Amino acid sequence: MRDRAPAKNRRAPGRLRFAKLARTSTPATFHKVTAMRTFRTPLAAASLAFLAVIGTGCSDTASEPQAGTTSGPADVVFTNGSIYTVDASRSWAEAVAIRDGRIVYVGSDAGANALVGPDTRVVDLDRRMMLPGFQDVHIHPIGGGMEARACDLNGLTTLEEYLEAIETYAREHPDEEWILGGGWSMAVFGPGANASKELLDRVVPDRPVMLTSADGHSAWVNSRALEIAGIDAGTPDPEDGIIDRAPDGEPLGSLQEGAIGLVARHAPPADLETRTDGLRYAIDMLNAYGITSIQDAHVEEEDLAAYRALDQRGELDLRVVASLWWDREQGLEQLEGFERLRDRDTGGRVRASTVKIMQDGVMENFTAAMLEPYLGQGDTRGIPMVEPELLKRAVTALDAADFQVHFHAIGDAAIRQALDAVEAARAANGNRGNRHHVSHLELIDPADIPRFRKLDVVANFQPLWAFADDYIEELTMPFIGPERSRWLYPIGSVHASGAMIAFGSDWSVSTANPFEEIEVAVTRMGPKGETNEPFVPDERITLPVAIAAFTINSAWVNSQEDVTGSIEVGKYADLIVLDRNLFDIPPGEISETRVLLTLLEGKPVHGDLGSL
Repeated sequence: MRDRAPAKNRRAPGRLRFAKLARTSTPATFHKVTAMRTFRTPLAAASLAFLAVIGTGCSDTASEPQAGTTSGPADVVFTNGSIYTVDASRSWAEAVAIRDGRIVYVGSDAGANALVGPDTRVVDLDRRMMLPGFQDVHIHPIGGGMEARACDLNGLTTLEEYLEAIETYAREHPDEEWILGGGWSMAVFGPGANASKELLDRVVPDRPVMLTSADGHSAWVNSRALEIAGIDAGTPDPEDGIIDRAPDGEPLGSLQEGAIGLVARHAPPADLETRTDGLRYAIDMLNAYGITSIQDAHVEEEDLAAYRALDQRGELDLRVVASLWWDREQGLEQLEGFERLRDRDTGGRVRASTVKIMQDGVMENFTAAMLEPYLGQGDTRGIPMVEPELLKRAVTALDAADFQVHFHAIGDAAIRQALDAVEAARAANGNRGNRHHVSHLELIDPADIPRFRKLDVVANFQPLWAFADDYIEELTMPFIGPERSRWLYPIGSVHASGAMIAFGSDWSVSTANPFEEIEVAVTRMGPKGETNEPFVPDERITLPVAIAAFTINSAWVNSQEDVTGSIEVGKYADLIVLDRNLFDIPPGEISETRVLLTLLEGKPVHGDLGSL
């Protein structure tokens, strides 16, 4: 299986982004908010969800051809392929034809001949697999790209490696006022992730250092950073965070959740050039993984400027839904600002139509909100970041204004609070079809599983985390016990309930490689052979269901299932070609798959037609 970042860096999502620290053709536009209104009634929404999540086996024959909408030769015709369309019947085809960035034919090779003209490019797929482009509906491209170009600790495995990398980065960047970056594993520091300021003081004594954990829920700072922020033994914890302390009250050097902001506000902000540079890095990586659409899970106004800049230059080779960040220090007065940003920044390949609410933290530092206390931690039940009654009012107002709400919820209490808020919005507004979704879903109380379908809430899982690595075995299960551990990442149970599941990576918290994520969803095993037995094997899903979660279901979340997410006539030619057929290999080899070609509206953004 392919090399990847170590498992230690792969979870505890909803990062408090590093961004907070510091062509001539005109792209086709997203469908506007009207696309979100297509299925208003619960019955219609449920019917679509059913079609989206069902899966069939591999067929050896091409489906009946789909008629094109206009006559004339195609620009490109792919033939002799194993084309898994992910349409409602999960049909297969041999050929696809493209004209002006749209799919004009899907069917047999014989039927495609009629679309071949003197200038048509005919590409023999040699039985290679073609899929719709993947869609990642929870990711942090700008912050992740900037982190990769800063003091990047991702992929390192020991404290010694961290300190060496930090010291080297500081030496090679003598003019940087602050040393910023991140990617360290909470598992290296044990439960609670209490990283020491003295360790950083040894390697960088003269400048402030602030390094976020791989999940973004903790920060490691040195004495100089604490001094600049005015944090000492007398500084109280913020309501939504924790300053880790020694027995005498002195700050240790690790900050949890909202406490990170006490230092972060003093660090120099990233400028537009830095943000666009990070975004370019992310786009290249995502296109290479076959990803053509995303939902950015934490967007502020400065990030929208970066998206707008690349889109105006014709360099935004992704479709982007922006999740505008709900500021926990404000209330319903934010709605006016969200509406202004939506009106201004929806256009081209960007739609600012979603609001992100972070409802809790993570289990590893005991901030995920729980219905029952963590074991061995007194009455600690985590932190509900937004008071539940305020959450209901906020979601009701956002829903009435036709915003999609994208929740971060890890613990079973936070998940219930998110569902309760959607239920309140439905009672007040009816079903407005805004396609709210809850991401991460580490621990769901089984009583809440049927509520996803009932409320038309999409379950947005990060499937890479659903195997028993050190985060599960050392930092989670000992503190919740075996009974609750049975319901960690219950992807199969949610799917079996009839609810829609969609997938995201949460990169740079963990790899953006969809094939590693699909393999774990199907096997519940580590994609690098990290485990010998599947973790909660009853929660495995089939390959067709996993592919749908990364294509047509994620397109539904992004309100673009009418133009992307499957290979059907009339849709954009957002397509990928793989080096192997996923249905013809053992599940344990899915992670080894490579993308040979990625098309966005029929144009290569990774690979080239001549290389096939």
